[in-house]
Amino acid sequence: MNPGKTADKAARSRGFLRPGKIMTDFTRTLIHIPIIHAPVDMGGLAEPIRKIKIEKLGRQGWTSNVASIEQMWKQTRRRVEQWDLPYPRVRVYQDGLPVCGHEVEIVTDLAKAGSPNHQLLLFLLKKGAMLMGTESAEILLEEYGLVKKFLAAKTEEGARTIAEQQRRLSKDLLRRRDEFIANRINETLCAGETGILFLGMLHDLGDRLAPDIRVSYLYHPPLRAGETGDSPDRSRP
Repeated sequence: MNPGKTADKAARSRGFLRPGKIMTDFTRTLIHIPIIHAPVDMGGLAEPIRKIKIEKLGRQGWTSNVASIEQMWKQTRRRVEQWDLPYPRVRVYQDGLPVCGHEVEIVTDLAKAGSPNHQLLLFLLKKGAMLMGTESAEILLEEYGLVKKFLAAKTEEGARTIAEQQRRLSKDLLRRRDEFIANRINETLCAGETGILFLGMLHDLGDRLAPDIRVSYLYHPPLRAGETGDSPDRSRP
């Protein structure tokens, strides 16, 4: 029995390896944690988004939705707290966190406001992990302006017009965000280090990550267009 091949097969079955790769091809590891934003993460958009969701789901549906998000974060935290990582060599990347020089302040403020996502980030920082600005502030502001414009629409017709414009632009914005996030990880995650990426479920870094980065998934890997989820290399770690 070849121990190397056995280790490669076991790692691939847990979702650690990309097709065609073996363990020795990788010098860096990235743990992908899919997230759903809690209402507190929405900042100034939280209240108008809440009103729209209540109109769409009803108050009971909205309450159930919020409870589901809270439960997801409790489950995620329980799993992360069980990890035994070399935290001084861990970098944490966060969806929506701009490269700005005030990353820790932003995370701390949101954690104090009650964000389970950012409370978990602080837990990792206290363990010794390094917090990394992850996104382009310019692209985030562009997307924020688009969402704010939609929420401020005074009439249903105006909202529909803006929503159509938003659909056309949001796909390109998401692509640009994904490109920036992948490049940021490629450029800052060093050999021998582990990255932890908290990323919304609409994102797909795809093949933008450098080929020497081994990707591990806390839950099932995100599916791309045309995939069924039956591929064995996309199972849960």
